Amino acid sequence: MICRSAFLSYICICNLSVMDRNPKRSDVLSALRRFIKGMSERDGMIVLSLFVGVACGFAAVLLKSSIEFIHHSITSWFDGMAYSVLYLVYPGIGMLISLLFVKYIVKDNIGHGVTKVLLAVSKNESKIKPHNMWSSMLASSVTIGFGGSVGAEAPIVYTGAAIGSNVARYMGLSYKNMTILLGCGAAGAVAGIFKAPLAGVLFTLEILLFNISMSSILPLLLSTISATVISYIFMGDQPAFECTISEFTMHNIPFYLILGLFCAACSVYFTRMTLWLEDKIKSISRPFVRWALAAFGLGLLIFLFPPLYGEGYEDLHVLLNGGMIDMEGETVLAFFMRREWTIPVFFLLVLVLKVFSMSFTNAGGGVGGTFGPTLFIGAIAGFFLSRTINLIGGGGVVPEQNFVLVGMAGLMAGVMQAPMTAIFLIADMTGGYELLIPLILTATVSYAATRAVEPYSIYTKRIAKKGELLTHDSDQAVLTLLKTSDLIEADFRTVRIDATLGELVEVVATSKRNIFPVVDSRNLFHGYVSLEDIRRDMFKKDLYETLHVYNYMVSAPAYVYVDEKMDSVMNKFEKTQAWNLPVVDHDRTYVGFVSKSKIFSAYRDQLKQVSHD
Repeated sequence: MICRSAFLSYICICNLSVMDRNPKRSDVLSALRRFIKGMSERDGMIVLSLFVGVACGFAAVLLKSSIEFIHHSITSWFDGMAYSVLYLVYPGIGMLISLLFVKYIVKDNIGHGVTKVLLAVSKNESKIKPHNMWSSMLASSVTIGFGGSVGAEAPIVYTGAAIGSNVARYMGLSYKNMTILLGCGAAGAVAGIFKAPLAGVLFTLEILLFNISMSSILPLLLSTISATVISYIFMGDQPAFECTISEFTMHNIPFYLILGLFCAACSVYFTRMTLWLEDKIKSISRPFVRWALAAFGLGLLIFLFPPLYGEGYEDLHVLLNGGMIDMEGETVLAFFMRREWTIPVFFLLVLVLKVFSMSFTNAGGGVGGTFGPTLFIGAIAGFFLSRTINLIGGGGVVPEQNFVLVGMAGLMAGVMQAPMTAIFLIADMTGGYELLIPLILTATVSYAATRAVEPYSIYTKRIAKKGELLTHDSDQAVLTLLKTSDLIEADFRTVRIDATLGELVEVVATSKRNIFPVVDSRNLFHGYVSLEDIRRDMFKKDLYETLHVYNYMVSAPAYVYVDEKMDSVMNKFEKTQAWNLPVVDHDRTYVGFVSKSKIFSAYRDQLKQVSHD
């Protein structure tokens, strides 16, 4: 069944991936484009969202099946401690294959998929390269299948978004509709891999799309439903995480509030330590040295702590059903599991070290996301806290499997800063709607406490510092999308700083503008001369040789740099009250001018695209 579903999924994705290189080879897409041409925009988006959802469903099935196939092939014959030494080797092999694939075949950075999608929306007009429809899946399936300690969710989101983006580009859609279809792809990917359609929509609304109208939600819903149906057909209709939960009782509310605070602390640790570790490891310039160090560190951690192997979802199943992970004969640290009070210590170490194993995997050449590790650490956090409470209280104080489930939502709400997604994703993929009240309590507390300390999620922190993050604020979103380089007016006639008045008058006679930038022999900007300033002298020919440009030149109130963010440019206009400002390179080489009128015109045009009405 796994092989058959993987094959069918592969055929669907390959049909999509050829469209950019040779559209004539993609008969399905060509027929779809002809069909869409004869429809209204609204009806066309409905059909395309269904198509994208089906494709993303197949992609999710393919990725899950590939990971399971690789994992089963290399570990099914393990039998005790004698073979577990291979945990030292396998993850490094997967990372190396992924590193070589990315370096020599893809030749592009495909890590951190969710962040890449956010950047595509804000900086690249929602366009994603065609190879991302398959490259992230292939690299992550090898990475995770061999034991890389990362998740498959970010790669599948990147894949789904790439499918939506490239279908939209092939159909010639506008930025607005391309962004919606990109969101449909991401939503369908989440829905397909977790069998959680509502969570897919919420993920897109909370994390990816900055501003969307109610009318645009219909394509998202259709995409997630169709992806979920495909996932049901090939992977069954059981929840992604089957669990055994106890009935919720009101007297446990204080403990769920404590869990929310604990998840917030773990979220801040997770976000800051992950980014810091990856930056430190990636500072090693030689990729194969970086791989060797990361592979050794990851292998050692997995050898000592087997739950760090791969996604860790098998262990989550055990904890969600009230069981205990059996590591006897699998690690030299198995003695931790023989005493009551050392069990939570062992799991606390797993919680702390999961961040290290994840960072080693991503920075060492592997491809995977932080989505899966977030769920894993949240579950471990819930188990650690509940087991500790029960040990202090003498047993049976709180239901541990409930805390495992709710802890997953708590950490997701803090790390991703998406509480609605966390609540309904965990409820959807576990069937745990009976715990909706504690899910809401813990996720809300975790989100609020994390947000008070860390204003950005793990996906947005880096790009927010660069001013490249779109927000749900339409005004700020428009300023982020506008590029200074696109608004430069270069039709101003320049004059040399040592030119005479007569030479300046000759330039004025052939110019349509009333401002004249003043430059030197190296084209460095020094100031400008306005037509109003020379009007009284320009008809006095006896002054043509005695007066020079520098006699009339005035300094610009501010410079605008070619790569400057638009919100900074607007601040300069506001402070100087100027109508035009010169644009220069960082060495003060003159480039052109930017005007308020052109910015306002571009702002209005972009606002129509941002407002999905």
